[in-house]
Amino acid sequence: MSTRFNSWHHIRHQVVPGITGLWQISGRSHIDNFDQAARLDLYYIDNWTLNLDLEILVETLRIVLFANGAY
Repeated sequence: MSTRFNSWHHIRHQVVPGITGLWQISGRSHIDNFDQAARLDLYYIDNWTLNLDLEILVETLRIVLFANGAY
């Protein structure tokens, strides 16, 4: 089965991937499809601040330390 991307999905490739992101801390086990993950990436691109990065890192640590948010 081949996956087809919509043109707006490729916007997310304008940013270098990191070790974590919004979809990883937004209940990745509950994200139903690629569009939802891509929308979170686009939100990050459009709303980036140093504070947002710090919030993502802190939440990532919380999730890892307490084994919460993925199965």
